[in-house]
Amino acid sequence: MTESNPVHRAVERINQARRYTLDLIRDVEDSDWFCEPMPGTTHLAWQLGHLATAEYALALMRVRDSQPGDRDVISRDFRRHFFKGSQPDPDPSSNPSPDEIRTVLNTVHAQVMQEVPSLDPASLANPLAAPHPMFDTKLGALEFCADHEFLHAGQIGLLRRLLGKKPLR
Repeated sequence: MTESNPVHRAVERINQARRYTLDLIRDVEDSDWFCEPMPGTTHLAWQLGHLATAEYALALMRVRDSQPGDRDVISRDFRRHFFKGSQPDPDPSSNPSPDEIRTVLNTVHAQVMQEVPSLDPASLANPLAAPHPMFDTKLGALEFCADHEFLHAGQIGLLRRLLGKKPLR
């Protein structure tokens, strides 16, 4: 992996963000995943389901469009539950379980790590047909994937503090 390859740099940042997110939730019990510090805000389950959905959208769909096997990676129902603008529901029975969320989070990330490192950097420089306010190329989508996860890691860090957990470092 060469430092001058922008795809490899983006992949390392995506991995770095995921490692940090997983560190933040390592000591949080499943029973706390649906706790909202204030009614109508958010909870860990939604944050993590949203990260799985966003990683799929940013690092797979925007880079190579949807593929026939994608439903094995992340279902349409899961994406609808956690897409941007969806409302977190604190009722565990109305949500996928923490185990299911973890599985999808890990499966999407594994798929990204399988596909993205072999992409040709030149192919990622072309403008997107539907630009995002934060980026307008496929490479920009990959770079934003890490930034987006770090943004939500801040929210996860706050949630863990509100659950009585100490900061990591």
